[in-house]
Amino acid sequence: MSKTIKIRAQQKGDICQVKALIKHPMETGLRKDKKTGKKIPAHFIQEVNCAHEGEKVLTGLWGGAVSTNPYLAFEFEGAKKGDKVTLSWADNQGESDSVETTIR
Repeated sequence: MSKTIKIRAQQKGDICQVKALIKHPMETGLRKDKKTGKKIPAHFIQEVNCAHEGEKVLTGLWGGAVSTNPYLAFEFEGAKKGDKVTLSWADNQGESDSVETTIR
């Protein structure tokens, strides 16, 4: 079970709707710490991937402009109930996470 990703995949007719919430600070590297006045180091997701039954259906290249705890929603065709969907991300500090869910 993922510590940073909550995901739901639901079949609606011919379309699979995927909704995910990723827990991540998404720091740009431009903000300053109010107490110390020093810049907060950049820490943001660079790449998000989603695969359906092992075949990539989405690749997102993100940067520091994406909000804290980003929400991602998208649709794709060619899935059916019971299939597996995998979502993964990697950030600029070498951290990553992945989760798999079953389409309902």
